[in-house]
Amino acid sequence: MGKLRFLNAGESHGPALTAIIEGIPSNLRISSDYINRELSRRQSGYGRGGRMKIEKDKVEILSGVRFGLTLGSPITLMVKNRDWENWTEIMAVEGQPTEKREILNPRPGHADLAGGIKYGFHDLRNVLERASARETTTRVAVGAVCKQLLEDVGIKIGSYVISIGELSVEKEIQNMPLEERFERAEKSELRTPFPEEDGKFKKIIDLAREEGESLGGVFEVFATGVPVGLGSYVHWDRRIDGRIAQAMMSIQAIKGVEIGEGFRLSEKFGSQAHDEIFHEKNKGFYHKTNRAGGIEGGMTNGEPVMVRAAMKPIPTLMRKKSLRSVNIKTKETFMAAKERSDVTAVPAAAVVGEAMLAIVLADALLEKFGNDNWIEIKKRVEDYRKYIREF
Repeated sequence: MGKLRFLNAGESHGPALTAIIEGIPSNLRISSDYINRELSRRQSGYGRGGRMKIEKDKVEILSGVRFGLTLGSPITLMVKNRDWENWTEIMAVEGQPTEKREILNPRPGHADLAGGIKYGFHDLRNVLERASARETTTRVAVGAVCKQLLEDVGIKIGSYVISIGELSVEKEIQNMPLEERFERAEKSELRTPFPEEDGKFKKIIDLAREEGESLGGVFEVFATGVPVGLGSYVHWDRRIDGRIAQAMMSIQAIKGVEIGEGFRLSEKFGSQAHDEIFHEKNKGFYHKTNRAGGIEGGMTNGEPVMVRAAMKPIPTLMRKKSLRSVNIKTKETFMAAKERSDVTAVPAAAVVGEAMLAIVLADALLEKFGNDNWIEIKKRVEDYRKYIREF
């Protein structure tokens, strides 16, 4: 497909999480401080559980960078799990299995049962350690590298939360510029564009916590400054909207993705659904509306890329609202319960969504302009932008 790919590894309570990125060209300036800020954003948000108090994620760049510049070779990133010292026996790489923290009770809504059957595990900890959303730590780190690449050519990515549970700010943001939505969301514990209204969201989260419940929600991720023509209409697997949708759906607990107005377009007449095209001499071609979310025919069209994702409620519930399941050994019914869990992780999921969009767009950018040297690539992007304006 593209020129960029990454592989991440590690378990939730293992010694560390790692990622190797292949395809980042040489001479791109990157900063570990930038990556750490992104990791901190992933851990923030009202309604998170006790794990966020234990882990304060910091990245270590182990290869592919020298004096702040990429070398063109694979980049290795590592984030240590600070809670590892409490899990050395339970998650040991060698030695004899232990029954400590063994999991025989599959939790509804998790990968436990299907994963155990697929891979032949009777201790379901083998499943949940990797299926855990803790895995997104390295995705955010990889996304932070890609963000730095994109920002160097004027592409900026942001996100904000639209709703948690039934409480929504969708109508209120309609006339608010994207950059303002993001800037305001950065000041909110719930990552909504209305930090002054955090109290309303905290109230429903606190109520859910008291009831032993959890809450899902919807967030939007956007990218501005994206040039025309990333992706392709020629092959199904190179269509940029398909690549974005797959990336978003790969985030734990995401059950729906829309590009632009998505499902709402199906309710409109064609004359109301599509974005008319205009042209100005110094501006080139443009659209006054962006119902398509910046993508037409599998390619970016020069407008902001808009992606909306729906996150289901976290399935790990407290004891008051336990769900029924069946023990894999005894086959007896039990009530699935967990004492410590997030009530909602929608604000954090939005940050992961930013990372995944950055990874897809960076891949598509390098696919169109890439070679081994960022200095040359950047010049090509600048020349292409001039070509677009003069087309």
